[in-house]
Amino acid sequence: MIEFSFETAFVFLNEKSISNWISKTIRNEHYNEGEISYVFCSDNYLLKINTNYLKHNTLTDIITFDYSLGMQINTEIYISIDRVKVNAEKFNTTFENELHRVIIHGVLHLCGYKDKDKEERVIMRNKEDYYLSLLTFSK
Repeated sequence: MIEFSFETAFVFLNEKSISNWISKTIRNEHYNEGEISYVFCSDNYLLKINTNYLKHNTLTDIITFDYSLGMQINTEIYISIDRVKVNAEKFNTTFENELHRVIIHGVLHLCGYKDKDKEERVIMRNKEDYYLSLLTFSK
């Protein structure tokens, strides 16, 4: 089950489409969907989590807490809407595209993909691009 909550004024217009897309990505990567919670928040909200739980005093766009059991993905994913806006400008893309990339990036980490070195980052980016190409919105 995928849930979305908001600790900021931001809201999704296409929750069902996004949820279906995430579910399809998980299945395509040969994992099972468990309890998946996305929390969309501000930079300050995510900075507090980063400082308190990870001991990092830096801004970030996403923090993923992995509670997976074997091949079943269970997680809390926190995404800073403020940081996504900044990064969209920085990377010369739309807010929506950057948000979708960050959403699927967290899931791909839970499916075993890493991004610590150059080779891993290339693989992660290719996977992100692939899944972004599959995102469609139902009317």
